[in-house]
Amino acid sequence: MAKASWQGTNLPRVGGFNRAVVLDAIRRRGEISRVELAQRTGLTAQTMSNIVRALIEDGLVTENGHAPSTGGKRRVLLKVAADAYSSVGLHLDPERITGVLLDMAGGVRMRSTRRLPDNAAPSAVASALARTLQQLVRRSGIEESRVLGVGLAVPGPLDSAHRQVLSPPNLTGWGAVPLADIVAERAGLPVVMDNDATAAAIGERWAGGEHRAGSFVYVYWGTGVGIGVVLDDQVHRGVSNNAGEIGHLNSGGGRGCHCGRRGCLEAHCSMRAIVADWRSAGGETGEESIAQSYEQLCRRAADGDAVAGKVLRAAATKLGQALASVVSVLDVDRVVLGGPALRHASDLVRTQVSKVLSKQVWAPEVRPVQVTPALIGEDAGAVGAASLVLDHAYSPRLATLLGP
Repeated sequence: MAKASWQGTNLPRVGGFNRAVVLDAIRRRGEISRVELAQRTGLTAQTMSNIVRALIEDGLVTENGHAPSTGGKRRVLLKVAADAYSSVGLHLDPERITGVLLDMAGGVRMRSTRRLPDNAAPSAVASALARTLQQLVRRSGIEESRVLGVGLAVPGPLDSAHRQVLSPPNLTGWGAVPLADIVAERAGLPVVMDNDATAAAIGERWAGGEHRAGSFVYVYWGTGVGIGVVLDDQVHRGVSNNAGEIGHLNSGGGRGCHCGRRGCLEAHCSMRAIVADWRSAGGETGEESIAQSYEQLCRRAADGDAVAGKVLRAAATKLGQALASVVSVLDVDRVVLGGPALRHASDLVRTQVSKVLSKQVWAPEVRPVQVTPALIGEDAGAVGAASLVLDHAYSPRLATLLGP
């Protein structure tokens, strides 16, 4: 079941946490009165009044008219000031860089995309990322002082302690690259970095409000496949910040994977693998890129082409089997499907994944699993990257209470 709201605490030493709880509750509801805020967060009226006053003075929250009358004095409604600050999200994909400028409410104000440089060396890619950032800020007309920072979503694995990307797939010769620090130096803004699936899950949580409260697994299906995990409104990253790499779970068979192992899920579910299966089954393609061929396959499947539909359903079945294990282990009741690989095939994939989960999830009678399309669209990586900054700055964190 979805969790309604974070609860604040009236114990000492938790002012920052309570402030984040209040701001999060306002953001999730869209508009809310002080009375309802106190009820939802469990804070005293005095604590609530002090926090709301400070949020208004800081320009993060604004009063926005009145609630309908219920017979007494009409309550003043509060909402997040969407234009108070912005953040920039940059998504590094093996084929392109996508950037977005996000407002405080999670709305996309600007978008930019460019192909990866022909020389996809780390230095050239970092320069392209910095140029994308500068272009977004310049076109928006927003003062740089109102930009909180830059989020960077990248393919895993990551060495978070050293802010490094470790030999990302399809970026030959990268090795261990301190990409976050390189981009920060060139952009002149603070940079936070995460893998693209986790970033997309954070973006979905930030933009979805109460519709994404509680726990869910976000499936990011792009060039490869990974998941982001949200448990009780907290993003789960694991001990090395590499949680969610289901692309390299063994899915059976001896097919080779780009990681060097055999039988990985991505050996069946990557765009490249699906296109190869289509061609083997007699699907006709020209000399397009893998991305173009994959899009053609998905369009044909959506139009009822039997061969294309069979190939795509086979990949979705493999994905559903992997997700059945994930859902059973984590005991979550919601799977969100997102990423550019679903742009023309969302309904087909969702139907097939739902069918597999209904048969293979443990104890479905006590935890029926809902499979839903993502709310943040095909730019999930970039939107998620920008949301990393907002999440880091404003979301309630248990570490605030548990830290030294």
